[in-house]
Amino acid sequence: MTTAAVTLQHVTKHYGDTEVLRDINLEVMPGATTCLIGPSGSGKSTLLRCMAFLEETTSGQILVNGKPLGFTVGADGKRTRLPNQAIREVRSQIGMVFQQFNLWPHMTALGNVTEALIRVKKMGKRDAEALGMEQLRHVGLENRAKHYPSELSGGQQQRVAIARALALAPSILLFDEPTSSLDPELTGEVLNVMRDLAAEGMTMVVVTHEIGFAATVGRQIGFLDHGRLLLNGPPGEVFGPNRHPRLTQFLETYLDRGAATLL
Repeated sequence: MTTAAVTLQHVTKHYGDTEVLRDINLEVMPGATTCLIGPSGSGKSTLLRCMAFLEETTSGQILVNGKPLGFTVGADGKRTRLPNQAIREVRSQIGMVFQQFNLWPHMTALGNVTEALIRVKKMGKRDAEALGMEQLRHVGLENRAKHYPSELSGGQQQRVAIARALALAPSILLFDEPTSSLDPELTGEVLNVMRDLAAEGMTMVVVTHEIGFAATVGRQIGFLDHGRLLLNGPPGEVFGPNRHPRLTQFLETYLDRGAATLL
């Protein structure tokens, strides 16, 4: 039996008295793209940040390739926080691409990709630059290696951010609305890179408002509403003719994001 790349078991998240995630159960299978959709404020980005341990869950458990992330849960339901080293080891399997590109403005595209390789992975500069160039080629930017972020379009900056994440060799890539800050003209180039990664078998979890992308690339669609995973399944099932009325209502607000083809 194949071990899930990411498993969420009864995950909740509170900010004070506000519950933003309610009893989330989800399995992300290796080699597949899982797309998380839903209205703003439904908990999508919070869920993704919990998967990367950028946020700590309030209860429940997350497993990454079968290993607990952050906490173990005993038979009595009590949670125990893991040592920091154990958390770092599991987190190292996860890469994340954010809405904002978060590139260092004083570094070239290549410098942004190699910085973590040199400082975190302790790789020699020559080897780091060779790997960095390989990843820039992967996203079609080898000819922009010496350019600074201010000299790159938004789409190119996001592709540099993807190359930076790939350089650390994660087994899972998380994308938090990677095209939301881009002009429509530049969105396609980023989505094309993500389509290529999906075709190569990269395990990806993508929070997106690009409904057309989710329907055509996603192997699994999770629809969140008010912190609950209301729907979860393959696109043909989730977007099928007998779809949930709440999903239909949501899709009607995103006709310009590819949802028109589903209605």
